[in-house]
Amino acid sequence: MSVAAPPAAPAAKSPAQRDSQRIYSIAELSREFAITPRTIRFYEDEGLIKPRRQGMTRLYSAGDRTRLGWIRRGQRLGFKLAEIKELLDLYEVDRTGVQQLRELLRRSRHHIVDLEDKRRDLDAQITEFKEVEAQVSAELRKRGVDPESE
Repeated sequence: MSVAAPPAAPAAKSPAQRDSQRIYSIAELSREFAITPRTIRFYEDEGLIKPRRQGMTRLYSAGDRTRLGWIRRGQRLGFKLAEIKELLDLYEVDRTGVQQLRELLRRSRHHIVDLEDKRRDLDAQITEFKEVEAQVSAELRKRGVDPESE
């Protein structure tokens, strides 16, 4: 009598596969990104993330978590929320990400130019304030007043 072999066990999921299936709560994401749940709900209202709902509970996917990371980075870099949304939405149009990357490159270059202009303006302002400081200090000394005393 032959005995059939037991069915093969399903292949174990890799950490990447498990993470892509993971669901996050608003509390987990707010702790991870050091933001309030209200901020996350605001991003949802703005259409930046779209969690699923189970009753009144929001369920955030790994994709929502990734988008949240990009939102926060974009804000640190000085992008407006509307710009961030446009960039994120480009991925929905072109899943290869090429269009999104090209637009990010274009906008990053634009921000670099703006920041370099601001830096030049700040450097000029600092130089001018140093000249004022030197002139006022000299005038105070000329009047017999120590410029460092209050």
